[in-house]
Amino acid sequence: MADFSDAMNITASGMRAQAARLRHVAENIANTDTPGYQRKTISFSSVMEAGQETGLVETGRVRLDRTPLDQIYDPAHPLADANGNYDGSNVNLLVEIADSREAQRSYEANLKLFDQVRQMSTSLMDLLRR
Repeated sequence: MADFSDAMNITASGMRAQAARLRHVAENIANTDTPGYQRKTISFSSVMEAGQETGLVETGRVRLDRTPLDQIYDPAHPLADANGNYDGSNVNLLVEIADSREAQRSYEANLKLFDQVRQMSTSLMDLLRR
């Protein structure tokens, strides 16, 4: 039964990591038009115990994308400098949509695996009761 709980823990950690990724993607999309906003990215790493990989995934620190901010010309904007330019955001909607679809599919794959492990565990318990 330990293998079943290990598998469920691994898939649950994957779902938590992808959910965190989706939260940052949603925040990036929401701030596409916010002047001076820098895109946020998150990294994943595997969890180690006693020098061995456990299969668990954890999220790393949130990092800001260092891509230069778009320069927008609008002399009437309150943030415009003497030349009429101000800093836009560095969020690319196509990249964010692709990231959200990838995170969603990874989340769904982990969810299906979680459900299969749960069904196998239930079936095993039913067999042992006979």
